Amino acid sequence: MATILEASNSMIPAGGKHCYTVWQTLFEIDTKYVIVKPIGRGSYGVVCSSINRETNENVAIKKIINVFGNCIDALRTLRELMILRVIKHENVISLKDVMLPSNPSIFTDVYMVYELMDTDLHQIIKSSQPLSSDHCKFFIFQLLRGLKYLHSANILHRDLKPGNLLVNANCELKICDFGLARTGRDDGKFMTEYVVTRWYRAPELLLCSDHYGTSIDVWSVGCIFAEILGRKPIFPGNDCLSQLKLIISVLGSQLETDLEFIDNPKARRFIQTLPCTRGIHLSSLYPQADPLAIDLLQRMLVFDPSKRITVTEALYHPYLSGLFDPNRNPPAQVQLNLDIDENLGEASIRERMIREMKYYHPSS
Repeated sequence: MATILEASNSMIPAGGKHCYTVWQTLFEIDTKYVIVKPIGRGSYGVVCSSINRETNENVAIKKIINVFGNCIDALRTLRELMILRVIKHENVISLKDVMLPSNPSIFTDVYMVYELMDTDLHQIIKSSQPLSSDHCKFFIFQLLRGLKYLHSANILHRDLKPGNLLVNANCELKICDFGLARTGRDDGKFMTEYVVTRWYRAPELLLCSDHYGTSIDVWSVGCIFAEILGRKPIFPGNDCLSQLKLIISVLGSQLETDLEFIDNPKARRFIQTLPCTRGIHLSSLYPQADPLAIDLLQRMLVFDPSKRITVTEALYHPYLSGLFDPNRNPPAQVQLNLDIDENLGEASIRERMIREMKYYHPSS
C-alpha cells in the first residue's frame, strides 16, 4: 500500500495549494482537492484518485511531469486540453478542471482533473472476469457512439486501444487520451507524424499512406472488438512488416483493386510479394461469438479503407439492433481545428496552455 504524505502547513505554497508526496512524486494541488490513493503511472507522470471537497465528487488527478521537457509531449498535452474543453459526450472522458500554476511564467508540471473511472478495457480483457455477449455488445456500441460524436467534430482519435477506453463498474465506457488526435485539412490530407500503438494501426498507416480519414479509427475498433471476443490481440506484430504479414495471414491476399489506395509503390510491391493465402475465417478464430458479431467484425477489418464500414453504418448493423437512437445522439455542435504549428516554441505553447487553463478559472 503506497504511503501518501501531506505536507505540513509550513510547506504549503502560496496561492491556495497544498502538497502531497505520492509514489515519491510531489503533488502541489489546489486545497479543495484531497488525494485518496495513487491509481496509475506512466511515462507522463502519476494519476491519483481524489475528492473535491467543495462538491464531494470523486475525481482523478493526473500530474504531467516536466511537460516542456519534450516538445512533442507538450503539444500532446495542449491538444488534449483543446479537445476536452469543447467535447462533451457521455462516452468521452470529462475534463473537469485544469489547475492554474502558482507562477504561470515558469511552471513545468500540469495537473488535469478528470471524472474518476474504475478501470480500463485492457485490464478487463486480461482479467479472468467472464464477458458475456451483452458485455461485448454494450462496449462496442458505446465505443462507436463516442467515436461518431468525435468524427462529427472533425476529430480523428488515432490511438484507440483497450488501455484508452475507461470503464466503470456499471460497464459505462469512455474514450480517453487525445494526445495523438488530429483534425482533417480542407484538401483531405492529414498530418503524417504518427506514433500510435502498432497492434491497432490501420493498414493505410502501416503502408505510409499520406491520405487517411475516419476509417483508421474503425480499423482500431475492429482490433479491439476481436480482442474482447478472443481475450488476446488479433494482430500482435513485432514491427511494421510483421504487423502487415499478420493482417494478410488473417484477411487473405488482396485483389489488385484493393491495393489502389496505396500511394507508395514500394509499399504496394511489398504486399504483392507476400505468399498467396486464403486467410482465416473469423468465425473459426472466435467460434463462440454471435454470428452477427462476426459479420460486423469482418466489415470493420477490411484492408481497403474505402470498403471498410463507417461508424454510422456500424451503429445500424443488426448486431447492435435497437441500441442506437439518432435522436438521442446528435452530432457535435463544433468543428475543431487542431492544426497546431509543430515548430511552436516553449513560450508559445506555455501561453496557449495557460489560456486553456483559464477557461476553468474564469475569475482568474
